[in-house]
Amino acid sequence: MVMALRLLGQRVISLVPLVLGIILFVFTVMQFSKTDPAVAVFADAPVSADQLDQFREENGLNKPFLVKYFVFVGMVLQGQLGKSLATGESVVDMIATALPLTLQLTFLGLLIALTVALVLGTVSAIYRDRWVDQLIRFITLLGVAAPSFWIALLLVQWLAIENPIFPSGRYINPGDSFSGWLQSMTLPALALAFPIAAQMTRIIRTSMVEELDRDYVRTARGGGLHPVVVVGRNVLRNALINPLNVLGLRVGYLMGGAVVIEQMFNLPGMGQIMIEGVKNNEPAIVQGAVLTIALGFVIINLIVDILSMIANPKLRSHTA
Repeated sequence: MVMALRLLGQRVISLVPLVLGIILFVFTVMQFSKTDPAVAVFADAPVSADQLDQFREENGLNKPFLVKYFVFVGMVLQGQLGKSLATGESVVDMIATALPLTLQLTFLGLLIALTVALVLGTVSAIYRDRWVDQLIRFITLLGVAAPSFWIALLLVQWLAIENPIFPSGRYINPGDSFSGWLQSMTLPALALAFPIAAQMTRIIRTSMVEELDRDYVRTARGGGLHPVVVVGRNVLRNALINPLNVLGLRVGYLMGGAVVIEQMFNLPGMGQIMIEGVKNNEPAIVQGAVLTIALGFVIINLIVDILSMIANPKLRSHTA
């Protein structure tokens, strides 16, 4: 517990320059936009140059870059992210509405990916170099090479258009109908999970093969222990330490991939508000969405690090 708290403190401290760097990066990218936010807001309404200047003055758009940057940093420290220039809606409220869907999609995809990877990786390691292992390795090779958006297109074509088993382009709140929610999230979650499942299967297989070749496994088998007991009690637990260390980066990929998949399935998550923010040149929306996803990535990696310390006593002693 002490080591976990120490790690938590170290990561929180290191989070400060990371967040400032993320905000600075997003600010810099938005500055290269050729579209004036004021012009974008009044694109469909005839306004004079004086009215545009007044709008820029009221919303701080004409301030120097560094001034706008430090103003936004101050807002973040107060738990605020600004507001939409077009609607006046708080960015925090927009994210609070969209983020739960992105988290649902991310964790459902993660659950599918880990379940598939754990089963296939274990089977592949136990039956290594046999036809089952060769088949699983071939499938995972295809999965690693296939991007999520391409998998999404195939799933929509096969399971939503040609065979209308699952709905596409429609989101159902789990509070209204859990079965309807599960159906609406199945295809995007599968598209998101497939590449991650393939990558994690290969990692788990490699870790399992290394563990199965250790002396204690031969001793346990020679002592008459059933292979299921040896694998389930010792091998699997020890073999999952390395995949667990990699999991944090993969979850970050899931969150980033969810933004793209949401657009393909017309899901009202973080991807939708981020794309709308970029399209309408809404700096506050883009900055708030990117910052939220980046913070989620950091927090998830922190949780994975703590879980790794719990599972690996050597890592605890090394950190101490």
